[in-house]
Amino acid sequence: MAVEPNRWGIIYNPKAGSRKAQKRWAKIREYMDSQNVMYDYVQSEGFGSVERLARTLANNGYKTIVVVGGDGAINDAVNGIMHSDVEDVHEIAFGIIPNGIGNDFAKYWGLDSDDYKGAVDVLINRRLRKVDLGVFEYYNGDEHINRYFLNAVYMGLGAKIVMITNETKRFWGIPFISYLSSLVLVAFERKLHRMHLKLNNEHIRGRIMAVGIGSCRGYGLTPSAVPYNGWLDVSVIYRPQLRELISGLWMLQQGRLLNHKTVKPYRTKSVKVLRARNAEISIDGRLWTDKNYPFEVTIAPEALTLIIPR
Repeated sequence: MAVEPNRWGIIYNPKAGSRKAQKRWAKIREYMDSQNVMYDYVQSEGFGSVERLARTLANNGYKTIVVVGGDGAINDAVNGIMHSDVEDVHEIAFGIIPNGIGNDFAKYWGLDSDDYKGAVDVLINRRLRKVDLGVFEYYNGDEHINRYFLNAVYMGLGAKIVMITNETKRFWGIPFISYLSSLVLVAFERKLHRMHLKLNNEHIRGRIMAVGIGSCRGYGLTPSAVPYNGWLDVSVIYRPQLRELISGLWMLQQGRLLNHKTVKPYRTKSVKVLRARNAEISIDGRLWTDKNYPFEVTIAPEALTLIIPR
């Protein structure tokens, strides 16, 4: 049976959020019912299920797919849509109700995790905009794999900051305290990694502390990146002194990292990473464990139709 064009397919991801976020789901449903929203919903069940569910919803003809969750769930859902069998994925409108530990992409668009009614109203108003997606591509020895992302790819210390912040959010539940905790934990770590990157026909080699490659401003390392200009922003961070590291972490929080003297910014269409020895790598906040080099990060302009606030 065909799905009504205005019926939403919703994926609720309870494991992405705190106990408070899980309790909000009943209120979200109650508000949608009060606004006469037609929807079907499914609940994720463990790692990888959001991507599978999003692909299933897309293949079954839903023209509006909504994720109730954080950055990780959003990333999975986007990959499910992009790897679906739908001939033209632009026909699918993607919506977000922030409800997780990390909500950086939602925050970029002014969506507040404490205002679920406002997020639902945005979906009802249905203002559409095509946005860029970053593409992370590599060969695992058997096949070429690509992974789409909305925020950023982090290498080195940047990946560790995101991981620690997300984990401390689970413990403290308060973003600012969580971020301060991550500063304390990484303030004395200035580990360098031997990296070799190629971008804009320039080879960057050396001992580098962190690299951020962003389609959006992500988690602070690419504060000038926007998901609609067809470019990737890249920040290469060399080793600072301890005082410079602490000031740099504070500037990261304030969105002024590019002013730091140990940071070299670039704007490009493609980054090829030939080596990043012993560096942790995250894609939209999740660790990449394959560690098959080289890999390439490119941009797919206007690849996703997003529902955004007016």
